[in-house]
Amino acid sequence: MDQLDGLVKAIRSSRPPSNVEVRIIAIDGPGGAGKSSLANRIARELDAPIIHTDDFASWENPVDWWPELIARALEPLAAGQPACYRPTSWGGEERAAVRVEPAPFVILEGVTASRQSFRRYLAYSIWIETPRDLRLERGLERDGQQARALWEQWMEDEDRYIERERPAEHADRVLRGDQDLWT
Repeated sequence: MDQLDGLVKAIRSSRPPSNVEVRIIAIDGPGGAGKSSLANRIARELDAPIIHTDDFASWENPVDWWPELIARALEPLAAGQPACYRPTSWGGEERAAVRVEPAPFVILEGVTASRQSFRRYLAYSIWIETPRDLRLERGLERDGQQARALWEQWMEDEDRYIERERPAEHADRVLRGDQDLWT
């Protein structure tokens, strides 16, 4: 709990980049790392809404959806306006539109949340490092064994993102997702 308290304190003391009205906090890491769990905990502490990169990504497009997130979420929030978008259906039923009002803090959670294209909007970024086998286990537990091929392809796409952008090197804080520090 001390690590979480220290993290929340560091986030509270962060400042948004110039010309950005909202402190956007990125929680990045590969699939199954523990990002959503941490985002939910921090959001409760900060009374902050969460924008999930999974609302923009899909199995068919795991990492190249980012221009839409900038246009529909980051740019409006930076200007003090609401973010408005329709989440990806992930092959299921169409989902309702989402509206995120500007708040003192907004959490951007998900794979590639701290990508280079987003950094000019971020007040603080967290990278969660978790062993590959544990991430795959968590993903298959959530999505079922029938999703193994999708998860393996997804992980390859994530590997390319990590090799290309090295998000851990740009993070304000790197956490281990295999120690259940925030669950």
